[in-house]
Amino acid sequence: MGRPSRALLTRERIAAAALQVVDEEGADGLTMRALADRLGVKAASLYNHIESKESLVDAVSGLVNDEIDHGPLADADWRAGLAAYARGYRAVFLRHPNAIALLARRRVEADSALRGYDALLALLGRAGLGPADAAEVAAALDYLVLGSAMETFTAGFAREPAAYRPEYPALADALDGSFARGGGATGLDDRGFELGLGLLLDGVARRTE
Repeated sequence: MGRPSRALLTRERIAAAALQVVDEEGADGLTMRALADRLGVKAASLYNHIESKESLVDAVSGLVNDEIDHGPLADADWRAGLAAYARGYRAVFLRHPNAIALLARRRVEADSALRGYDALLALLGRAGLGPADAAEVAAALDYLVLGSAMETFTAGFAREPAAYRPEYPALADALDGSFARGGGATGLDDRGFELGLGLLLDGVARRTE
């Protein structure tokens, strides 16, 4: 019997293609027809593996969650572990910023995601936070990570700093000063995230004194 001319459909292959569509076209571009076109199949054939659009988004969510490294949350040094986790978490969504709009408001149901939050809250407990404080810190960390990946600060300023100077001199000075530190717009966004992360870590430390 001859071998099939193209790879057989699987749930995993469909999910990977769906994530590519989201990365390239945005959340609104993820339709069953667009996904079928990318895979070179008829849309109806997708339903042999994916029950619905909701099921497809769940599969995409699982792929993204699997990229997040929860290993640092086991670090005996809570501060180092939390910082490493936050940076890795952000790196995942910097690779997939369009996925934030698709996933951020969904219920957390996947076992891998729930285990991740459980590990984060356990680390914060080991740091000395009570359950309510730990929940608030976990929420703040989500806001910091997802916000910084979804909408960068510098994306809103398309002009060169000098172009702002006549009417907005303080803004021009701030952009010039930050760009002088290196890395251009990306450097400013990264340093802004690191500043926010440092303030969050300091806040945790104060609550555990």
